[in-house]
This record gives sequence, structure tokens and C-alpha cells, in this order.
Amino acid sequence: MGLLRMLRIYFLQQWFNLSDPGAEEALYESVSMCRFVGIDLGREPVPDETTILKFRHLLEKHHLGKKLFREVHRHLESQGVKVTQGTIVDATIINAPSSTKNKAGKRDPDMHQTKKGNQWYFGMKAHIGVDSKTKVIHAVVATAANVHDATILPDLLHGGETRVWGDSAYQGQTDVLRQHAPKARDLTNRRYRYKGVVNEVERARNRIKSQIRSRVEHVFGVIKGIFHFTKVRYRGLEKNAYRLFVTCALANLYLVRRRLLRPTRA
Repeated sequence: MGLLRMLRIYFLQQWFNLSDPGAEEALYESVSMCRFVGIDLGREPVPDETTILKFRHLLEKHHLGKKLFREVHRHLESQGVKVTQGTIVDATIINAPSSTKNKAGKRDPDMHQTKKGNQWYFGMKAHIGVDSKTKVIHAVVATAANVHDATILPDLLHGGETRVWGDSAYQGQTDVLRQHAPKARDLTNRRYRYKGVVNEVERARNRIKSQIRSRVEHVFGVIKGIFHFTKVRYRGLEKNAYRLFVTCALANLYLVRRRLLRPTRA
């Protein structure tokens, strides 16, 4: 089984949230998946789950997740999809099993709990920097869920921004912006409610900012709603971070698919 076909199987796992045995089973059941991979079931069998697992471990061993993410960016730039001067920063929680009913008898030590509103969550957090115009993800960081969004802000900026949007979790980071994106205007949302009193002016400003900031939700909609990356699949932060980089790379291709598939003019 060639490298290209194994890589296509791996991509199918990310797109359809398939485990290693699930990918093997899906290939036997789906004609379209077999056609995409290039397998003719009348002539050859599907790679078994052990082969699929070994290939995934090989990719993880050589840290190819970040390399793939960067390579997709280079491809997009070659197609005219470039990162502009506006960045939207945000984070979302990826849930992990909180039960101790497992072989180790304890929860994953790399995952932590955090409170959002009145609800407690356990897992990891995916932090992303998104281009405000194209919605392309240009920065990715994976942490435990208890890491505050604002502490990761410097890692989500490319430095050439003139505008940065974010929710109220990023307010008060003007000095950080000046250091890492000197020309950037701070357009993060501000808290408009204090001791039960609503500042209607600030609330209206937030509403205007959110017209741009909300574009990051479209990106999370692809990652979590279409690719179903809502729960960690592996134990440990490193393996799940690797999966996050690959998922973001594939999400970028999905987000600009119409532009990439547009016929070129002669």
C-alpha cells in the first residue's frame, strides 16, 4: 500500500472522525471512500487496522502535523489565498473522558477541568488565530482546558496585523499586542456589565466588533460540526495536539474549497 493511499486513509479518519478499526470498516462499506483512496476491492484488500495505526504512529513520530499545516499554507499562498492584516483569536474546549473507569484507573493527567459559565468541562483547549478576511487558520496551539485564553495570545499573532478581534477573554492585552503586533488596533470585546449595570455604549460597540469576530465560529463549525472533533480520541496532549494541527490544515482546505476548485482562466 503506497504512501499516498495511506495518507488519504488518514485524511478520511480526520474528515469522518474514524478510529483505526472504524476506518478499515468504512472502506469496506463505502464505494466512494475506496474510490478516493484508490482501492479496488476486487483486486486487493483494505489495509487492516494495525497497518492504519502504524502509519498514524509514524506520522506522529516524525511530527508531521505541524509540517502538514505549514505545507497547506504554502499551497494556499501559491493559489492566491494569503493571510491579510486582520486576525481573529479564539479558543474552544475539546472534551476528554472524566471517568476513572479505565485501565490506568485515573483521568488523563494532561487534561484539566475548567469552568465556563456555570458548567464544568474536562479536556483540552484548541486556540486558533484566523484571518479576518479569508477565515484561514494561520496559528494553532493546544493546551489543557484550564489555560486562560489570553496567555496564548502572542502565539496566535503573525506580527503584521493592523487589527485584532477577540472576545472579552482577551481584553486588557493592549501591551501584549504592542509587543507582538506593534501596528495592531485592539478590537477585542469589552465587558459591558458591571455590578448589574449595563453600559449600552460598550454593548453596542461589542455588537459591531462581533460582526467580524463571529467569523471564527464558522471555522469552529467546520472543526467540530463537520469534522466532529468535539472529543479527544487519544490519551495525552501531544497526540491530540497533532490531530488538531492536521484537522486545522484540512479545515483550511475545506474553507477555501470553492476558490481552489474554481476553473482557471486561460
